[in-house]
Amino acid sequence: MTATIPPPITTGGKPPAGGRPPRVHSSPRRVPKVVSLVFTPAGEMGMLLVVVVVSAVRHPIGYWGQVRDQMYSMLKLCWIPMAISTVAFGFGAPGLQGGNIYNLFGIPERLGSFFIMASVREFAPWINAMVVAGVVGAAMTADLGARKIREEIDAMEVLGIDPIRDLIVPRVIAVTIITGLLDLVALSFGIVGGYLAAVPILGAESGAFFSSFFANATVTDLWGSVVKTTLFGLVIAIVCCYKGLTVQGGPMGVGRAVNHAVVISFAAIFIINTLFTSILLGLNPDMQVYK
Repeated sequence: MTATIPPPITTGGKPPAGGRPPRVHSSPRRVPKVVSLVFTPAGEMGMLLVVVVVSAVRHPIGYWGQVRDQMYSMLKLCWIPMAISTVAFGFGAPGLQGGNIYNLFGIPERLGSFFIMASVREFAPWINAMVVAGVVGAAMTADLGARKIREEIDAMEVLGIDPIRDLIVPRVIAVTIITGLLDLVALSFGIVGGYLAAVPILGAESGAFFSSFFANATVTDLWGSVVKTTLFGLVIAIVCCYKGLTVQGGPMGVGRAVNHAVVISFAAIFIINTLFTSILLGLNPDMQVYK
């Protein structure tokens, strides 16, 4: 025998005889799936960042040996592709293209000042972050993802070992530091690419090129480039570690996690680069005046 649900009692907008208004049952609004897919992982990445910072600050010993080893491994993997990429970009886009415009006005040696904006502020940090995300970030996600699907991380927790402290903290610190330091390497090779375009190709004087470069270079340009790239490294490390720790679906899931980690890192780099450069130029308007 089935029970029937009586129809709702309507009172024409007036409360019933008991004086209490009728209860209105409203269904909860569902969050759009796209919003959930974007903000839920972002919030979890933020929580992971907080946990990593707290763990590293509360007990700042015991992991620096792993940090050193991770940095050395990253340096071996990254410096050659970074050197080739920065020289190629410096020689091609800002070097030849920008140099041809300067050459129309008969001032190819002024290309040195252009490289403050093109290489120091933009191309070198951007290429540096792309290489780190594509090489180190992908490898880090794959390593953590493989540990996850083999249940090594679960076994560590059963044994009383904190996987965040043992696996994540050294990687985050190493990627953050080495990305900022590699920016100095990227800056040097980017200027080499511009020099090759300006002096041998466009016929500029070597001394005039460097004189124009150093006349417009400021300490703010240098520390802004390094700090921005260090932020890139922190974001890359958090995104890739999070994707590695949340792998699902076996070996195919590891491949998807690597793809997602690299794509999200690239998108985050573009957003941070835009915001950081806008704030830096807004707070230092003299940087936009070329001598």
